[in-house]
Amino acid sequence: MDGSAHVSAAEACVYKWCEEYGDVGPRDQSLEHDLFGPEENRGLDGIDYTKVSEVAVIQEGPTQIKPVAKFADAGLHPAMLENIAMAGYKDPTPIQQYAIPAIVLNNDVIGIAQTGSGKTAAYMIPILSKLMGKAKKWAGVRPDPGSQMAVTAEPLVLIIVPTRELAIQIFNEARKFCYRSMLRPAVVYGGGHMNAQRELLSRGCDVLIGTPGRLKDFVVRADRTLSLHRLKYVVIDEADEMLHDDWHDELSPILNAQQQLGAMRYVMFSATFPKAARDLAKEYLAEDHVRFRVGRAGSTTANIRQRIIEVPKEEKHDNLVALLDAITGVRTIIFCNSHFSVDHVEDYLFHRGYPVVSITSQRSQLDREFAMRRFRSGNAPILVATGVAARGIDVHNELPSMDYGGIEEYTHRIGRTGRIGRNGLATSFFGDRDEPMADVLARTLLEAGQEIPDFLQDYLPAGMTKETVKFETESDFDETEAQAGDEADGGAGGAGGGAWGGDTNINDAGGDVWGTTSSAPVEQQPQATAAW
Repeated sequence: MDGSAHVSAAEACVYKWCEEYGDVGPRDQSLEHDLFGPEENRGLDGIDYTKVSEVAVIQEGPTQIKPVAKFADAGLHPAMLENIAMAGYKDPTPIQQYAIPAIVLNNDVIGIAQTGSGKTAAYMIPILSKLMGKAKKWAGVRPDPGSQMAVTAEPLVLIIVPTRELAIQIFNEARKFCYRSMLRPAVVYGGGHMNAQRELLSRGCDVLIGTPGRLKDFVVRADRTLSLHRLKYVVIDEADEMLHDDWHDELSPILNAQQQLGAMRYVMFSATFPKAARDLAKEYLAEDHVRFRVGRAGSTTANIRQRIIEVPKEEKHDNLVALLDAITGVRTIIFCNSHFSVDHVEDYLFHRGYPVVSITSQRSQLDREFAMRRFRSGNAPILVATGVAARGIDVHNELPSMDYGGIEEYTHRIGRTGRIGRNGLATSFFGDRDEPMADVLARTLLEAGQEIPDFLQDYLPAGMTKETVKFETESDFDETEAQAGDEADGGAGGAGGGAWGGDTNINDAGGDVWGTTSSAPVEQQPQATAAW
């Protein structure tokens, strides 16, 4: 490792905002209600900041960043600080303490962070703060209000994500932080109607969120629907989920786009740091980029209570029903390994009277969004899903999850509960087929201070404690490892999380000049139910 350091909260720094205020939109109480909800309900209730602040942050590489203890100390635009407060953020999480000042100071950034750490805001806040008040100076051409004239979309910010669900959720977050900035957010993704998305882009946009395939479709089109020549920031979120074997063919037309506003800044977040991610960073990021990781790559959060139950295959149904009956009325996610298994479990529960919906990658986007609306509102508080389809789900509650299919994607799945300091409960079924993962699972539980069931105790080396627990690879930034061509991904799989937002109609997936649409739906509040 190269210049690693554990940074304590005592070393926090204060960065002054000293830029021009610029042109900022007026306050609008109606829009604030639509974006942030009623004033009395704002705030991220249930967050345990004590557990969040206990997560260690390690910096590596030549460029070191002093963290901030408060958003007010991060050198942010005053209007952005107001948006942060209305969004309910009180204190920055560890990833935000480092990423926000790093981006404000114009660094390229690589961040490796555990699931549910608040990384969407970690890059969204500083990037949009840097652009706050500058829309008239840098933004592309917009059609006049009421005009049918089409323009080429020329975003200043491009956020690339692996799934359409994550794209929609990040768009919903962008609407909040774009408020009063005069920046227009938009989202495009595979599975949506191409013509509708082309019409959306023809109204112009400044912050574009999208999946690689659909972005490439628009970039290579001859009709100039989308041009990336104004880009100032490129964010690659959940990089390890995007970098499959042919990632270069898909991302190169996007990342190699010509631009005219000076050097672009790159931000990359990932749960692990496999060789493909290292190669991407080496090709596009500045040599003096900031590198840090929050906790161990692929680790789990201490605020999630993790329960592992040894269950024979033939007893899974009975155990699942018993667990559901013990938490009647509480929204719960059940994970399965395949869409066939999802269909089977949903059918089993439905015919026994449980209010259940499901999502898989095989379903249409409309079906998935409908299922998520029913789940989020509490009308169908049991969601059955594959890990891929559920990637990025974030429902602001203490949300139980059950891993019905095994533990191959353990940290991906339990991260759908207990996000950003909230408490959560994750229950996983352990069967014979999971035995190869028993060693890593036992160490993961020990690392997070969880109860280790008797059947996993023998997989821990004698004398190993929470303080001395070791995994195969402790550093995800080992340059000598990268030069040697080591393919190790630096630990058990994890998932970064933006979050889910399935309530947005693609026809309304662009914000107005204040960062929202007049017809954008307000997220339905969870409804408690007395019984299934």
